[in-house]
Amino acid sequence: MRRWGLNGSKTDESSSTASIKERQSVPGANQQQYLKTKGMNIENTQSQMRKGVLEFCILSIIKRGEAYPSDIIEEMKKANLHILEGTLYPLLTRLKNADLLTYRWVESTGGPPRKYFSMTDKGADFYKELQATWNEMANAVGNITQNGHKTTTEETTTNYNQ
Repeated sequence: MRRWGLNGSKTDESSSTASIKERQSVPGANQQQYLKTKGMNIENTQSQMRKGVLEFCILSIIKRGEAYPSDIIEEMKKANLHILEGTLYPLLTRLKNADLLTYRWVESTGGPPRKYFSMTDKGADFYKELQATWNEMANAVGNITQNGHKTTTEETTTNYNQ
């Protein structure tokens, strides 16, 4: 039986099964190296997953009240979602240019003025849509990854809003 491999190439079932058995026999630390040599890079996948939720997390922080970029970085870091200034500032600018955020300058006693970001009404509406999408996705992924344990959207919403 032929199947499509991860890289889009056709493969037969016996070689696919052998590949799975081969991969499973690779000890933990060497598994990442094995995946890299087989065309998979776990760091790339992890990075893409983080990027997918980055905007939602940043908006979640700003939704609670005005936020200074350094405070956003610190809160993300505490949640183990490390973000660099070089990633955050362009994202904040893009969100501001889309009228989802606004900012105000606040004079600082020890340096240059600080830019504090807050959410606009349009941003609040956008956030509600992102939150609904997140809840649906988290529920669907949870149903798949939790051995078929079905959770309701209400349970998921409660768990992620705590």
